Amino acid sequence: MSTRFKAGNLWTEIVARTQSSIANGTLHSIETDYHTVWQNDFSFIVRVATHLKRKAQEIKRQGQNQQQDEPFNPFLTPEPELTVADIRPTHLSVLNKFNVVEHHLLIITREFEHQERLLSLQDFEALWFCLSEYPSLGFYNGGTAAGASQRHKHLQLVPLPLYPGQSLYPLEKLYSTLTKKITLQSLKQLPFVHSWSPLPTGIENNPSEAARQTLSIYHQMLTSVGISRWVRPDGEYQSTPYNLLVTREWMLMVPRSQEHCKGISVNALGYVGSLFVKDRNGLETVRDHGPMNLLKAVSMELNSVGH
Repeated sequence: MSTRFKAGNLWTEIVARTQSSIANGTLHSIETDYHTVWQNDFSFIVRVATHLKRKAQEIKRQGQNQQQDEPFNPFLTPEPELTVADIRPTHLSVLNKFNVVEHHLLIITREFEHQERLLSLQDFEALWFCLSEYPSLGFYNGGTAAGASQRHKHLQLVPLPLYPGQSLYPLEKLYSTLTKKITLQSLKQLPFVHSWSPLPTGIENNPSEAARQTLSIYHQMLTSVGISRWVRPDGEYQSTPYNLLVTREWMLMVPRSQEHCKGISVNALGYVGSLFVKDRNGLETVRDHGPMNLLKAVSMELNSVGH
């Protein structure tokens, strides 16, 4: 059973739920080792899986338990052992069953909403009520081509630092030195369409106000990167897949052209310098091709929206 959200208690609940889920065999962490790969004076960290068989077996088992014409949705009735807390009336927080990053949290809508629907004020409120609890990075994979593995709308949160004993995230050097005076910026170091914005200092202290401010910036970013809105009977949808990253200090939006390059899948964490590969061959592919080149290949070309 999940608990009602209480300010100041979320991290304690996550740790406790993680420990109990590991003990009862519900949570299956994907074991990795990681390596630093450099390009253009920026360091990326590549996680290399050492054992993926368990995840594949579980997904196959779940699929066999469903009707063939009914895609499995693990978020519609999330496993009680993995459910952490009721964040808002509209959202629950659930541990990522197959986590690569320890204490990886999913923020899911209670009722089904498609992952390609635009984010709402309620989505940002749920995100900020979590971001305000502990140092963390929130992100959203808007569609399959942006790295989303489920159709049910869900934001994600990982604690910082991403890697023990290192900077908060591999590309911290890039984002931490940018000016705080300009709302929407395009960074010369990123060779693809994107929009970056600083956030006011201490914004996390008022999650409701933070949600309103970042929703406004989010809409400005959509326009800036050329993503339009498609109105459908159940709400507004994105015209283009994209990744969104949110910290207490900044936001970044990157429209996507494809999920993979050279067999390497990229999600939002790639844009803070963190990549995941299935085996050593994937690591060599990243080294040979270059991590920034991979990001460029799965993003939109700069001249595609008039940049």
